[in-house]
Amino acid sequence: MLHLVAESTLTSALVARTAKADDVVLQAGAVWAAFSGHKDNAKLSGLLDKGCHIYALSDVLAMNGILDQQLLTGVIPIDYAQFVELTVKNPVIHTWC
Repeated sequence: MLHLVAESTLTSALVARTAKADDVVLQAGAVWAAFSGHKDNAKLSGLLDKGCHIYALSDVLAMNGILDQQLLTGVIPIDYAQFVELTVKNPVIHTWC
């Protein structure tokens, strides 16, 4: 399943409803959760520990002034073409906003 997250603060429901090997794409204000030192790093680390793949849209990171080296270890920056590939790979998509 693909989870599209736009909320600036990650919810506990997201962590609870995300299964092993799910893909999670951080968009809009949610990219700040991937910023190393952010209060939501623990939630993202929990998802990574589950075996989820966490991605952040590169354009949104750049727009917010977040550099790749400032991301929590394990978070992968992706461009829109890679985002489209994830939507094709995952027939079920859940949006969190």
